Amino acid sequence: MAQGALRGPSDYSGEPHRHPSLRINAKEPFNAEPARRDLVASYITPVDLFFKRNHGPIPILDDIDSYCVTIGGGPRRLSLDDIRRLPKYNVTATLQCAGNRRTEMSKSRKVRGVGWDVCALGNATWGGAKLSDVLQLVGVPYHTEITPSGGKHVEFVSVDQCPEEKGGPYKASIPLGQATNPAADVLLAYEMNGEVLKRDHGYPLRAIVPGVIGARSVKWLDRIDIIEEESQGFFMQKDYKMFPPSVDWDNIMWSTRKPQMDYPVQVTVVGYALSGGGRGIERVDISPDGGKSWFEAHRYQKQGVPYVAGNITSDKWAWVLFKAIVDVKGDIEIVAKAVDSSANVQPESVESIWNLRGILNTCWHRVRILATPKLRSFM
Repeated sequence: MAQGALRGPSDYSGEPHRHPSLRINAKEPFNAEPARRDLVASYITPVDLFFKRNHGPIPILDDIDSYCVTIGGGPRRLSLDDIRRLPKYNVTATLQCAGNRRTEMSKSRKVRGVGWDVCALGNATWGGAKLSDVLQLVGVPYHTEITPSGGKHVEFVSVDQCPEEKGGPYKASIPLGQATNPAADVLLAYEMNGEVLKRDHGYPLRAIVPGVIGARSVKWLDRIDIIEEESQGFFMQKDYKMFPPSVDWDNIMWSTRKPQMDYPVQVTVVGYALSGGGRGIERVDISPDGGKSWFEAHRYQKQGVPYVAGNITSDKWAWVLFKAIVDVKGDIEIVAKAVDSSANVQPESVESIWNLRGILNTCWHRVRILATPKLRSFM
């Protein structure tokens, strides 16, 4: 890599400043999430309070004019100015770590991974060029499923140094048909909430793949390759795969499962509901008595605009916030569950979806409340 270009350091001496209110789950590499109350305080998550998910030291860019990304596995290299000349799109989308709510799953049976609470996600407006437009520059038309040379996947390659990759970069891929579909809204983003990306979030350029787990939205882009098979990177082949509860670390066979892409419907009582694949949230049900009786919560996204799943006024790639008022008359257990526009419903218990990596915990969310006189709980 050229002098002054984007580089992944081998130590943590040049880490950026982080907001002091973040709950730190790991210091090196830095992984942290906001407090529950801060997360649901606004529909658009402030950049400083957006969860931080890293696998190594944060890359450094000394000279923005020297930066470029290689496209298509060939000689075509685009500077940030080249990408900015393409039509700019703003896409509001929620990114979520597949390990969100892992600590809850660990209470059933121990799992491995960063100990996330319920806030390893955030909702932002991402600005950048559509990947489908960028790929057209290297001769790949819209809605291409396979290239003449047999390419069926688009691989994003970073510059960070990951121990899991033996010091190599983080990498992940998505199907070519998704990458070349303008309606999929896959971005090469250089802005977050109207500002230049911060280092923790992929400066100067990152992929945003709406509707799938955050592990596919690769940060600090160095290369974008068109390949025949799915990326062979560690985080595609030996992590972020969904296994049944019968699989443990003694009998796991990674090759028997496809890399996880979409996430299923989920909700927590702190106020967000989310489904993968751009599916809307049809209903959020709240039970004040541990699941014996239910009532529907109020759903919303943008202030003053009624939320309707699948409507053009709603952000299909983003979370849906909800609000319900529960009268507390003694000690109670509040339960929340959601139904998406494809009628997917959350499973009742964590035991039925337990997996050794502790990912995709989407069971009913339960919160026990100990009453005090005249207390009302606002969810």
